[in-house]
Amino acid sequence: MRVGFISGTSIARSTLFDDWTPERVETRYGPVSVKARDDHYLINRHGFEVPVPPHSINYRANLQLMEDLGVEAIVSLQSVGSLKRDLPPGTIVSCDDYVSFAPITFSDDRATAFAPNVPNNLVPRIIDAFDHEILTGKVYIQTRGPRFETKAEVRILEPWGDVVGMTMAHEADLANELGIPYNSLCMIDNYAHGFEGETLSEEAFHRLVAVNLEKVQTLFRCMLMLLA
Repeated sequence: MRVGFISGTSIARSTLFDDWTPERVETRYGPVSVKARDDHYLINRHGFEVPVPPHSINYRANLQLMEDLGVEAIVSLQSVGSLKRDLPPGTIVSCDDYVSFAPITFSDDRATAFAPNVPNNLVPRIIDAFDHEILTGKVYIQTRGPRFETKAEVRILEPWGDVVGMTMAHEADLANELGIPYNSLCMIDNYAHGFEGETLSEEAFHRLVAVNLEKVQTLFRCMLMLLA
């Protein structure tokens, strides 16, 4: 099965893909760096070299490349903050809905309308094959970034969803427009800034990401074997 993987913060320090073939491919929306092995493709949404902040990611180029490569499904891994006490750091969730007040589209020159959805067609198979629990049915709230949310923003967002991040909704919107099934997997690396008194710094965030790296790599190994 031809599968496209999109990840970012969670694989920045991983060596799992060191033997994949790197390419820089032109799309109608700009160039994209991708790694490939057999029928599997990996995009680091932040780039493999100089990190691109969330608000500057070329989402249209990334998703257009997935269509150009003929992928049959996208599996996207996000680093997220938890808005729920019972979803502590180290938990993996799958989101089947999302909130975004700044939708993205390929259709800047004409009006389009579609019902957003997250098919998660591969998630049940991944859950069955993976040794760790993956909680489903969660709601992702996308903020713009690149800064963390303010404590006041987190108080507003807390009743609306389960996790907060800066990238998934844009990817899901564009995948919907292209008709490519999108699968959501989220590694909770921290509690949201200000949640129940939590204070989050950039240094603490990167430290927590490093703690969860082995679980992320185990998840990717599982998926690569399952979807080979």
